[in-house]
Amino acid sequence: MKAMIFAAGLGTRLRPLTNDRPKALVEVGGKPMLEHVINHLAQAGFDDITINIHHFGQKIIDFLESKNNFGLNIHISDERDLLLDTGGGILKARPFLDGDEPFLVHNADILTDLDLKAMVATHKQNDAVATLLVKSRLTQRYFVFDNDYRLNGWINKKTGETKPATLSYAEGEMKELAFGGVHVISPKIFPLLEKHAQGEEVFSITPFYIEQCNACHIHGYECPTPYNWLDVGKPETLEEANRLFGK
Repeated sequence: MKAMIFAAGLGTRLRPLTNDRPKALVEVGGKPMLEHVINHLAQAGFDDITINIHHFGQKIIDFLESKNNFGLNIHISDERDLLLDTGGGILKARPFLDGDEPFLVHNADILTDLDLKAMVATHKQNDAVATLLVKSRLTQRYFVFDNDYRLNGWINKKTGETKPATLSYAEGEMKELAFGGVHVISPKIFPLLEKHAQGEEVFSITPFYIEQCNACHIHGYECPTPYNWLDVGKPETLEEANRLFGK
């Protein structure tokens, strides 16, 4: 199975730890976050992994070589010349991800013990273009889903802004869930992404999901069983990460 790890971010919120290394190589429990994510993917059966790089990208290449690519088929999607954001990063990695089976996309700074195989199975069952890990947690911006977990749009609770323009929003009538940095995507997304990009190289995947939610099936996955999940994008979450994932 194929997966992609976003490891190209600048890691500005983790400075000074990222002054001399990429965010993905910041350690939790003595191991880089990237290693935690790779191990979790491998345990779930993912053996073909693409990793995008930008900030201190050579250090990621050197780290992978020192670990013999963890015995996996690992590809590097090189964004050192230009950081492409999430949508642009997926589109650039198309040669590694395209095919007949869905692929999983995972942020390098998201640590979780989520059952990834169950999420992929749900994606296939729904024949979705994309399935997004979502959860009820306090944040400012939410994806909005109907009772069948089909994406209907997006809302900024602080400003009241909603998207797309066709979204008919009423408080309490839809599920407001926060994105968890893991998605399962079908390769049929690629021509849709190309059309959305209109030749632009740098773009986020989130506006694409919102724009396309009325035209194609974007599904929310709220895991039915308990699991640990942590965004290790800030220094204050590192201590909790060491407690949860430092073993």
